[in-house]
Parts: sequence; structure tokens; C-alpha cells
Amino acid sequence: MAQTVTQTQPEMSVQEAETATLDCTYDTRDSDYYLFWYKQPPSGELVLIIRQEAYKPQNATQNRFSVNFQKVSKSFSLKISDSQLGDAGMYLCARMKEYFRMSF
Repeated sequence: MAQTVTQTQPEMSVQEAETATLDCTYDTRDSDYYLFWYKQPPSGELVLIIRQEAYKPQNATQNRFSVNFQKVSKSFSLKISDSQLGDAGMYLCARMKEYFRMSF
């Protein structure tokens, strides 16, 4: 069975200093997994903003970014507080069963 991630807002316009909320839902049969929000600025590279582990009860936060993770309803929203011009870009949410980190 295909496992899907769905973003419901194709575009959003926000004023500076406002709070923006981006919604994402997903479908999975796994019990343990990771959820990610990435930003893709006009330069093209994907930048990881925030990560949520499904087995952690508390919502992840990172500076002005926070998530509202609802495991039962399979929703994973990103909240951007105090929006700035530099926040403009494309945002992507993703779900992975596992991930690997390589460092040198």
C-alpha cells in the first residue's frame, strides 16, 4: 500500500511579523517514524527546518518554528512565528521510516 504525504495549501501569502501555519497530513501503517519540514528557497537546495519523532509526545520546536504533531489524526502542521522576508520559499513535509546521518 502506498504511503502518502499531503499538503493542503498550494500557496500562502503572509505579512511580516505574522504567524503562518502550514498543514500536512500523512498516511502510514508504521508505529515509529520521523516527520520533517524542509524549506526550499529560490536558490534550490533543501534546508531542514524541524524534525519530529513519532514516539516523542512533545511537539518539536526550533527557534521561530514549531510543529503541531497529532499522531492519532496523522497531521503535522508547521507554525512560523514572527514571519520575516527570508522565510519566503517553498515548504515541504516528508515522512520517513528511518533516516541516516553522516558526519565527517
